[in-house]
Amino acid sequence: MSCTQGIRQNWSQFALQLVTVFAVGLTIGAERNVVPVLGRDVLGVESMLVIGSFVVSFGFVKALLNLYGGKWSESYGRKPILIAGWLVALPIPVILIYAPNWWWISIGNVLLGINQGLAWSMSVNAKIDLAGSEARSFAVGLDEAFGYGGVAVGTWVTGVIAAQYGLRPTPFYFLAGVIIIAFIVSIFLVEETLPYAESEAESKADDAAAELSFRSILKRVTWGDKTLFAASQAGSVEKFVDALVWIAYPLYLTTAGLTIGEVGIVVGVYGGVWGIFQLYTGKLADDVGRRSPVIIGMFVAGIGVLSTVLVEGYWFWLLTAGVTGVGMALLYPNLITVVGDAAHPSWRATSLGVYRMWRDAGYGFGAILIGVTADFVSIQAAFYGVAAAMFVSGGIAFAWMQETHPERSVRRIKTQTTSSIGEDQKP
Repeated sequence: MSCTQGIRQNWSQFALQLVTVFAVGLTIGAERNVVPVLGRDVLGVESMLVIGSFVVSFGFVKALLNLYGGKWSESYGRKPILIAGWLVALPIPVILIYAPNWWWISIGNVLLGINQGLAWSMSVNAKIDLAGSEARSFAVGLDEAFGYGGVAVGTWVTGVIAAQYGLRPTPFYFLAGVIIIAFIVSIFLVEETLPYAESEAESKADDAAAELSFRSILKRVTWGDKTLFAASQAGSVEKFVDALVWIAYPLYLTTAGLTIGEVGIVVGVYGGVWGIFQLYTGKLADDVGRRSPVIIGMFVAGIGVLSTVLVEGYWFWLLTAGVTGVGMALLYPNLITVVGDAAHPSWRATSLGVYRMWRDAGYGFGAILIGVTADFVSIQAAFYGVAAAMFVSGGIAFAWMQETHPERSVRRIKTQTTSSIGEDQKP
């Protein structure tokens, strides 16, 4: 196998990885619009915290699989982990179609969390392997653009289907088709990309960088370095926004008078703008640096969330959804790139797994915050709480995150050492 990195040199496999991540987005999007309303209107769930439990289970399971998926892929390869992710997803449509109560939905979302933690993690790692350092942020931007483009399309399609044929079973036939096709593509068409990372690692002069232990990487990404701490906390908090869109938007907007089809379009605009703009914001960070897009994005997304409860009407909600999507597009791929910049190729997948663990744990933390606030105060208060969290987190990123672009960084994050980080690097 030739291990020359570059998107153009590996365009066919890179394109297949874009197809797989689009399928990952379709899978999660198929649940995003329909399932909360299904819980309220079909299964009789009244508590926002209980409805949010399916996002809690999804988030924490995905977080754990992100952590270990990256580590496993450095031992066994990217492709076997990708296939395992789609294998686990096969029962999800059956569970959603026949679930007799809400707790079966939560079980289905445990499987969804495993699928997302394995399949999406391997897709982004494979793209980074193929692209190389010069196009790393652009590759991540493409990955997230296609993934969240898939979320938007899946949300819109299932909204249309549900409006025409009911909340179940028909929308989940679409989901079943997506999972089966992605499973087949992963087995027969996708190739292993681990040799690209191994070849890149061999080209690095300092082999000691490859000797970092799993525990050392976990410590470094979690709290051992100011910049990586800032990235990890920002990644976790920004998932509060996505949890809010998943749990509260369908319930809030249908209560305000929108149809399930209109809600699908609003949520689809959020995901679509997020997805499409990442085609630009990933490349933007390769040109201007990572830090500014991340910080600006945190505040723009927070403003979009806050504005949603300050306006009324379908067209205004489309606008605020778009603003929120722009903010997410600015911050999302570039937080991943911050971590990718800092990591040696031999343990980059593990470091990204640690970051993605904290990031997707934000689904669970955010769902608990949203559910408790909505049940004991109001659903509008949940929007205020998420917006406030974004502003505070953006402030932390502004204070502690330094530029990591290889050619623009003021202080390069030191990746080539096996010793612990000094006290001056701790937040």
